[in-house]
Amino acid sequence: CKKIFTLRNLPSTDWHLKENAKEHHTSKFSSEELIVRRGQAFTITFNGTERPEQNLIFIAETGPKPSKTTKTLATFDISSTASKEGWSAVLQSTSSNSVSISISSPHNAVIGRYRLSVQSGSSSPAVLGTFVLLFNPWSSGDDVFMPNKAECEEYVLEEFGMIFAGNKNRISGFGWNFGQFQGDTLNICLSILDRSLYYRQDPVTDVSHRHDPKYLGRVLSAMVNANDDQGVVLGNWSGKYEGGKNPSSWTGSGEILQSWKKSGFKPVKYGQCWVFAAVLTTVLRCLGIPTRTITNFSSAHDADGNLRVDEYYDADGNHLEKGADSVWNFHVWNESWFTRNDLGPSYSGWQILDATPQEPSGGIYQCGPASRYAIKEGEVDLDYDVTFVFAEVNADSMYWNYDSATGKKTLIFSKSTEIGTSISTKAVGRDDRVDVTSDYKYEEGSAKERDIFKKARKKLGLEDKFDPTAPKLEEIEQKPDISGKFKVAGSLEVGKDLNLLLVLENLQSDAKTVNVNMTAWSTLYTRKRVNQIWKDSMSVTLAPKEGNFSNTF
Repeated sequence: CKKIFTLRNLPSTDWHLKENAKEHHTSKFSSEELIVRRGQAFTITFNGTERPEQNLIFIAETGPKPSKTTKTLATFDISSTASKEGWSAVLQSTSSNSVSISISSPHNAVIGRYRLSVQSGSSSPAVLGTFVLLFNPWSSGDDVFMPNKAECEEYVLEEFGMIFAGNKNRISGFGWNFGQFQGDTLNICLSILDRSLYYRQDPVTDVSHRHDPKYLGRVLSAMVNANDDQGVVLGNWSGKYEGGKNPSSWTGSGEILQSWKKSGFKPVKYGQCWVFAAVLTTVLRCLGIPTRTITNFSSAHDADGNLRVDEYYDADGNHLEKGADSVWNFHVWNESWFTRNDLGPSYSGWQILDATPQEPSGGIYQCGPASRYAIKEGEVDLDYDVTFVFAEVNADSMYWNYDSATGKKTLIFSKSTEIGTSISTKAVGRDDRVDVTSDYKYEEGSAKERDIFKKARKKLGLEDKFDPTAPKLEEIEQKPDISGKFKVAGSLEVGKDLNLLLVLENLQSDAKTVNVNMTAWSTLYTRKRVNQIWKDSMSVTLAPKEGNFSNTF
């Protein structure tokens, strides 16, 4: 028979904080509030009951207008076993004036702060208190379930990490304190959600979607940057950081998130790609979504979506600021782990999210989640932003001669193997670098990789025969008459002159006279030119075939 109770006085609640936190992998949070993970039972004990009368009814609610329709309100009574489909309560023990209950939430419950109340018969509900519900990567029913426990430890619970930077020939790493469990970081992360454009436009619908890591990841990729909303970090690539901090000076997310809160939620100045990625890592790990940072070297920014990075030069070899395409020495984004119920099982697993404001998506600066599997397979017609990320790792580089008088452009040469190299992340349990390039694309230059590239262009309607900007096949495959490259002569020392050796080789069977125009610029890591520091020109005649020429500057 059922045990039935009535409320005698306003209940006092024991949330069993220590025991529940241990079971729910939330012990690292420093909070007096219960923090648990969905799809898993937690125990509470409350006083103020007496028997017998009517059964207790529990009410769990979240958001501004809780309702059963939006799954932000649940009512449930005491049952004999926990439900796998909805909220439930199972009696654990009773005494003369207290009752212990095991409460379970569904594995797809909306995450956030809940108010828990209890009602007996026709009496008004009595509020037991509040608790916070997070994603649960340890639960097999959750969309963020990660079966490897060591990876769960790394990508959810680890507060310190390594971020890789530099260029493909000189990769360096630096430490970062994600600090997802520090102070009131969790409250700040929930505040970020409540200040998004989505929430401000329709708070009821927004909260109802917070069961979905795909939805939340996209919202947060927009909110970590400050371009469209009351976001966290303002980007700055100018090299001038008055009124804020140099992006390179940050060492952790905690100071950034605290500054955002203390300023009244005004954007923190300033950030660049690794700062955006690190802060997004903190927020997503805090909410329970397994997340890591990824660094892509020679990362393409394909502004026009043709899967090609176009660079233009005039007849004298001067670089022209034409078009918005670029190649960054490195770029940092995020991978988060969850299923893609909208696409199918093959596309589940690691999903790319990018909080760095580069190109609008859906009208605002957000990016992802793009399935990593979809990127490798060239499925650029799938949501979200797969085309942009595919280009970042596998665009072709096209170098054009442009005549400003006629508007005519002529292909100088192209490269299909220089974009997307040494794609890197931190090893599980170690600070070592792990190369994950093969997870993003097939071996560069292989027939399979080229087939995938052609497949992607075809899906976008960019087959060469329909693309007026595309070079002819014979132009792409033609070999140059002359090869040239700079080599560093001697050692590199900061503050001292750099000696360069120009090596030219005639690849043809007849002599060639070459006019060589050379410039050197200081650049940012985005390869944006800042100042011209050297310019020179010369004319050289090269003998057939093996004729070599070298000169030091």
